[in-house]
Amino acid sequence: MVIRICMGSSCHLKGSYEVVEKIKALNIENLQLYGSLCFGKCEKGINIEINGKLISNVSPENVQEIVKKFIKEGE
Repeated sequence: MVIRICMGSSCHLKGSYEVVEKIKALNIENLQLYGSLCFGKCEKGINIEINGKLISNVSPENVQEIVKKFIKEGE
């Protein structure tokens, strides 16, 4: 699984570092976790990309549920 997290200023201010920590806490096998510059959807941030699919409105509170859903669906 490849996850890219926007670390641009808007997403950073909204808590993207906390999102990184929540993802790391899941201990996903074969996880490739990257920081990325702006995805161009600042108004909908925090933005992450999982296996090439962009997801907006991510928060430290919902990111684990989002990632688990991707794992369950085998994406």
